[in-house]
Amino acid sequence: MKTPETFDAIRPFEPEELPEAYDRLLADPGFQAVLAYLYPGVPVEAIGAKMRQCPTSLDFQKTFCYGFLEQLLAKASKGCDMDASDIDVGGRYTFVSNHRDIVLDSALLDKLLIDVGFSTTCEIAIGDNLLSLPWVRDLVRVNKSFIVERSLPPRQMLMASKRMSDYMHFAIAEKNENVWIAQREGRAKDSDDRTQPAILKMMAMGGEGTPVERLAQLHIVPLSISYEFDPCDYLKAKELQQRRDTADFKKAPGDDVLSMRTGIVGYKGRIHYHCAPCIDDYLATLADVPKGELFDRVAAHIDREIHRHYRLYPSHLVALDLLEGNDAHADGYTAEDKAFFLRYLEGQLAKIQLEHPDHDFLRERMLTMYANPARNHFAAL
Repeated sequence: MKTPETFDAIRPFEPEELPEAYDRLLADPGFQAVLAYLYPGVPVEAIGAKMRQCPTSLDFQKTFCYGFLEQLLAKASKGCDMDASDIDVGGRYTFVSNHRDIVLDSALLDKLLIDVGFSTTCEIAIGDNLLSLPWVRDLVRVNKSFIVERSLPPRQMLMASKRMSDYMHFAIAEKNENVWIAQREGRAKDSDDRTQPAILKMMAMGGEGTPVERLAQLHIVPLSISYEFDPCDYLKAKELQQRRDTADFKKAPGDDVLSMRTGIVGYKGRIHYHCAPCIDDYLATLADVPKGELFDRVAAHIDREIHRHYRLYPSHLVALDLLEGNDAHADGYTAEDKAFFLRYLEGQLAKIQLEHPDHDFLRERMLTMYANPARNHFAAL
């Protein structure tokens, strides 16, 4: 099945394009440096031969990405699992999740979809702000990513949003793929996860029929991602102080790369993914809701489902009690858990490099990152 040319600039590579993409990657010094780090002592030619034996992106993911993620989880986590009991592994869905980690949120979903019995992984929405290096752009398109175009003038942005929505509908209906998209642009630095209605408006630009029918054609599944520890917590706290202190703050060119690297290799503790029921039945109850209310209502429903299905760890409950100055949730953690979290917190705060660090502010921000999932979970229940 041929993908329409209108999607050429944003879609993942087609199988016939992979050999050329592999050649470009293998010839790039930046990609070679990554290979040398991941596979010390293994000749590039040997890796290239193995890549060329992967005729599809799914083959590439199973050959390279799956094993890499298994090794990573063995080193940097206490395990990662997914509850997909509320969905059919034979179906195709648009997973809308909270966003903790730039790279791993979607990468781990791919691995977990295979683990629970899906016959394919998912196509991943990734912002072009992360793709400044040509080899990175090639690599993500080899890895089943499609590109979210940002920083465009309003008219071009509207056209880009329509094209992306059309592509998502095409991926689900015609390519028989799953799709992953974050519930908001960028990560929630304070872990107060809220779906942006604008994301849903974009999704309803494609497809046929009413806005409700167009959303239903994407078979949206709210996905909760719970990390016991966020390796980027101190980087997020640092950025929050920088934004507070500098009116026109802009991230430095290397900041996203540092966050990606820290998120991948840093310690995460336990990780849990939970798929809520597909929202198609819920959408069927909204046929008469005015368009002005519709996207806010759907966003609120997705939020409730994500919040309800968080898995809370002692890190979340200790942080909540520390912020609120009580021990209301002490039945959810031990004295050892609390002591460990406090040591962890101080260790992460010590990594923050600022000319004038506001220690009280940074500590409060980091505690809030861990407390907000618990607050939202209890509110949703």
